[in-house]
Amino acid sequence: MTTTDQTLIIILSVLLSVFFLLCIAVMIMVIKILSGVRQVVAKAEEVVDSVESAAEVFKDTSGRLAFFKLMRNIMKMVQGKQEKRGRKK
Repeated sequence: MTTTDQTLIIILSVLLSVFFLLCIAVMIMVIKILSGVRQVVAKAEEVVDSVESAAEVFKDTSGRLAFFKLMRNIMKMVQGKQEKRGRKK
């Protein structure tokens, strides 16, 4: 091997090492971003469920005695949320 070959091998091995280190750093950042996205999606699902349950409460309160139906549906919704929290723990 000549000096030129040795120099070229050293330069290429250093560049390859830097490339691998950059790839590792990028993969760590991608994993962190994906976990953040997963948390945002979970929150969005909770919001959608909440909006759907609120829509059901107002949908079920049509007709006579609407105020009492509304209060009953709100109480059911609150009790359901308390049961969900109890199961999560």
